[in-house]
Amino acid sequence: MVCIGSLLRALVLRAAASSAGRRRGPRVLCGRAADVRVTPRHGYGWRGLRAVAGRMMLDSSDPASPAAAEAGQVQPQRRAAGAVPQAHDGGYASGGWEREDSKLSCGYSSFRGKRATMEDFYDVKLTEIDGQAVSLFGVFDGHGGSRAAEYLKEHLFENLLKHPEFLTDTKLAISETYQKTDTDFLESELSAFRDDGSTASTAVLVGDHLYVANVGDSRAVISKAGKARALSEDHKPNRIDERKRIENAGGIVIWAGTWRVGGVLAMSRAFGNRLLKPYVVAEPEIQEEQVNGELECLVLASDGLWDVVENEEAVSLGKLEHAAESAARKLTEIAYSRGSADNITCIVVQFHHDKTG
Repeated sequence: MVCIGSLLRALVLRAAASSAGRRRGPRVLCGRAADVRVTPRHGYGWRGLRAVAGRMMLDSSDPASPAAAEAGQVQPQRRAAGAVPQAHDGGYASGGWEREDSKLSCGYSSFRGKRATMEDFYDVKLTEIDGQAVSLFGVFDGHGGSRAAEYLKEHLFENLLKHPEFLTDTKLAISETYQKTDTDFLESELSAFRDDGSTASTAVLVGDHLYVANVGDSRAVISKAGKARALSEDHKPNRIDERKRIENAGGIVIWAGTWRVGGVLAMSRAFGNRLLKPYVVAEPEIQEEQVNGELECLVLASDGLWDVVENEEAVSLGKLEHAAESAARKLTEIAYSRGSADNITCIVVQFHHDKTG
């Protein structure tokens, strides 16, 4: 997501970024033996199964490590993704997985594209809580820097799974977790001389209920009974309801090449962006969908895809392609070939109702 501020603000942020530097390489988070994990900035494929607070989890952030093997963790059936260039080196990062009962498969693809830096992140988790299968998918599109998007990858789903009402009132849990994670991020950045932000488009599958939550202009689209339907509406400042909310809070919406909050940000909701609070908020809009035989596929993507690919085309390819990873990768390639000027990241989830384990 491209964010344009005043010349002075841009110079200040550039100076700050140059002096602070950028964290590179893997970040290691340590805990108990079964909870040791390495979180690469962009991964190649699906990772190992680990025990967390009594749950077994498949986590796109976690490599299959010797520590996991020592803990006696059983690896799920999955199709290994081939080695691909890392997205921040200019190539594709992609991977895919199929659930053991064959009723759900997922693939992701992330590409830096024509941008000089990579500010997109993604996260996928599969776990089980009290015998209930739970899958979480998320795309996070940073603007003004990558730190906010990276923070969401590291913390948003972990925070959500810890919410006491996650299973009993999932919508409430999602809403409160989004806003608390935003607050936590801002507090963690109090000493940082930057003001970046991020979108979040997430899908949470709990049993046969799908919850899609959105902040910003990333998007989630499903194919149901052969028809494409967006489960999120882009948060743009020129949306009548969003403009009214911003102005009621004391903010302004200005035309500066496109409609922008305060003449700066071309979206009306985002994580981070401290200088634009309380006009730019991280309160999500949430849609709930019953998973039945009519639901064919789900596509989550950053606006680098949606700028050049229509909803109908995306889900059509998503459901017809044999492998979800292949669908995700083809979508990023199509977006790039059509001139998308942004980072491009997408997740494709396919539902296979006619299959048995």
